[in-house]
Amino acid sequence: MGIQDLKHFLGRQFEMKDLGPLNYFLGLEVSSSVDSYYLTQANSTYDLISRTSITDSKIVDTPIEYNCRLNSHDGESLYDATLYRQLVGSLIYLIVTALIFPMQFM
Repeated sequence: MGIQDLKHFLGRQFEMKDLGPLNYFLGLEVSSSVDSYYLTQANSTYDLISRTSITDSKIVDTPIEYNCRLNSHDGESLYDATLYRQLVGSLIYLIVTALIFPMQFM
């Protein structure tokens, strides 16, 4: 059974529309060759870095001093923690999808 047969069968069972070649799936960018599919998170990662305004930051091995002890009483509280929570959620999603979906299928 080819892909066209499958689409025809599903079209008889459900109302559906062919959206053309797959470009994105669950936030992953999809590209293909003759025998493989490639998944990348480059756009999602770049968008995340852009939202944090750190695109021009210097890269360092360890951005915090060694053996630094942090607690909830140090520093100033965030006025609005929404952006922080969104960024943490996005980072978790990037990590989980990288673990679940290897970046190349053959």
